[in-house]
Amino acid sequence: LFDTHCASCHGPRASGLADDWRKTDSEGNYPPPPLNGTAHAWHHPLVMLEKTLAEGGVEYGGLMPGFSASLTRGERLAIIAYFQSLWSAEIYAKWEAIDAR
Repeated sequence: LFDTHCASCHGPRASGLADDWRKTDSEGNYPPPPLNGTAHAWHHPLVMLEKTLAEGGVEYGGLMPGFSASLTRGERLAIIAYFQSLWSAEIYAKWEAIDAR
């Protein structure tokens, strides 16, 4: 699912494609960040990660479309589980603490 719906923007194995995902482009949009634990995805609880996949990233200054019409909630959660599997144990533990709030 990740390779089909996400890798073209977020890179192979969620490694990102932009030199600096923190800087906006010439039109003021942020590039897709890496999702492999090296950017900010782990700072967000599961509900926000799933909402972003469902509704898109425009609200956060990006261009990511929403996938609620093309992916089921279970598929969106599977994508999240995939990129979380790439996180180090330390990053995942930090995320668990954030998600528990």
